[in-house]
Amino acid sequence: MLDYLTASIVFWMTLFGVQESLLEFRLGYLGRYWFLAISASLVIGFLLSALVIVPLIINLAVDPFTWTGNVILSGIAVVIFGVILTLAQWLILRQSEMTPRVFAPINTVIGIFVYFLLVWLNEGSLEWSGNPFGGWKTVIIFLAGGAITGGVTGKGLDFYCERVEQRLIQLEREREEKERQRRERIENEIFERKKQEIEKVEIEALERKRIKREIALEEERKWYEEHGDDDFDYEDEDDEE
Repeated sequence: MLDYLTASIVFWMTLFGVQESLLEFRLGYLGRYWFLAISASLVIGFLLSALVIVPLIINLAVDPFTWTGNVILSGIAVVIFGVILTLAQWLILRQSEMTPRVFAPINTVIGIFVYFLLVWLNEGSLEWSGNPFGGWKTVIIFLAGGAITGGVTGKGLDFYCERVEQRLIQLEREREEKERQRRERIENEIFERKKQEIEKVEIEALERKRIKREIALEEERKWYEEHGDDDFDYEDEDDEE
């Protein structure tokens, strides 16, 4: 037989221990505080739940052995425990840009669901108190349940972060490629503009040279007309042009 408190400790400690080993790379240095922070939140959650539930049981306002009373007490414990546990995870996840904060409530909900499922399936093997380490089969079941749940949720978050990281790398590469193409286009435009300017200058220089040559020939023609020179052949001069 295994009591409920020990079953909870075995399940949740195993779950978060496996998650820490899988998420240590994603969370960086924060991964080292994952197990410690959440373990502290488990203790706080259990204490707060006890502070509310025990007075209700002592005052006989709620009977834990009836269906209605059991549901009420379990609901109170789940709410308190879930809020504290989600807050601890959220405080760590908010420090990291890669891991989504929505993982905190999802992880808590999945863990609570699996834990209650294991409790329901092993209800006949559990005691309220008095035998925390008895029943190795039940211990193995909760260990396995915590390990599988932590492995699935941790690997799921790791896979999601990997996909996000790959997407960010792809977007960065696309951005760099677009930036490179933009720089090349600007450089080509500048080169073409300079080439056109050089060609324009060369054409203008040739045009000025042609005009000067025509002016010089015209002045030379006028000079020969004024002074006369029978040896000057205007037709040959025109042919040379």
